[in-house]
Amino acid sequence: MSVQTVAHLNFHGEAREALEFYASVFGGDLTIATYGDFGLPKELPDAGKVVFGQVAAGNGFRVMAYDVPGDAAPAEPAPSTRRENGTTITTEKFFLSVRGDTVDEVTTYWKALSEGATVIEDLGPAQWAPTFGMLTDRFGITWILDVANSY
Repeated sequence: MSVQTVAHLNFHGEAREALEFYASVFGGDLTIATYGDFGLPKELPDAGKVVFGQVAAGNGFRVMAYDVPGDAAPAEPAPSTRRENGTTITTEKFFLSVRGDTVDEVTTYWKALSEGATVIEDLGPAQWAPTFGMLTDRFGITWILDVANSY
């Protein structure tokens, strides 16, 4: 038996743009289906929103996303992540982690993801990896990028 875990991201009207961005960063096949494609009348406001979206690349990258129905994001406070006294402090429940084989590979992803992002920790050498960095992209998703270290 085999099990695969895939991150499923929830957006409020930005799923298509986010998935297209992630496909441009990591490559792969982009699949998008809208609520209208699944039968919601085209004249309703959510008909053009993404009900199922996915980027799947041959390099192993895979992420899914959709638009939560309705107009507004929840009223709960936005999660935050910051560096304080050399430690990452966060209220987020998860980060997405991308681990590459080489510094060049990870640096390429970093440069693309960092467009419009908030950098939490600059990409560079770390005690546990040849390179490591953390950022929150322009869609509010926090990413950890690093190179696998052979311990």
